[in-house]
Amino acid sequence: MTPLDGAAAEHDPAEPPHQHSGEPHAVGSLSNRLNWLRAGVLGANDGIVSTAGIVIGVAAATTDRGPIFTAGIAGLAAGAVSMALGEYVSVSTQRDTEKALLAKESRELREQPQAEFDELVGLYEEKGLTHETACRVATELTARDAFEAHVDVELGIDPHELTKPWLAAASSAVSFLSGALLPMLAILIPPASLRIPITFAAVVAALAITGFTGARLGGSSPWRPVCRVVVGGAIAMIVTFAIGRLVGHAVG
Repeated sequence: MTPLDGAAAEHDPAEPPHQHSGEPHAVGSLSNRLNWLRAGVLGANDGIVSTAGIVIGVAAATTDRGPIFTAGIAGLAAGAVSMALGEYVSVSTQRDTEKALLAKESRELREQPQAEFDELVGLYEEKGLTHETACRVATELTARDAFEAHVDVELGIDPHELTKPWLAAASSAVSFLSGALLPMLAILIPPASLRIPITFAAVVAALAITGFTGARLGGSSPWRPVCRVVVGGAIAMIVTFAIGRLVGHAVG
């Protein structure tokens, strides 16, 4: 008989069990921070490319700063709001799923503690432990905190580190805005004759930096990601420049 007495006590998923000192949560926290950093880099990259495409397209049609500034601000605001809303909806859905899974696991622990214990033993056996070792590990972890033991192995969820929709939305908006400011300044500050080449060069350099940073955060070789974002951004600017020039001539 396994020592399950009191181990399947009810847990509220909204108020997860107290985190004991010494538990190895550092790796998960580091992974979450890296994910946020990568998301920030990608958001900045989107801000750079989309805003650069807008302002270069308008600058190809007119040399007046007013229309360029207006189009850039409109694109910047629309992009930031779109990024924030999209991230909020996506992360909210993920959080709802996490909470539902935690509630289901808590209910199963209350109603079927022995079956859940056997399942935990089986999961550790699948990881390569012998039956005896798996039983011992499951017994010790269950005695300590059955809920955390199960959600960690079965679901891969840390109940103390649930996703935060508002934080994700704010991070996406800020990262997009930070990236969008570069092409805005690059197109507005130089004289009319140098606006497009300076903006093109600044955007290519910024994309190379974001591509390199994203690759390093992901632990991969930076050269292919750098080439992808630089080539993609250059194509976007060339296309919008051509469309702006054609439209400008057509309506002019």
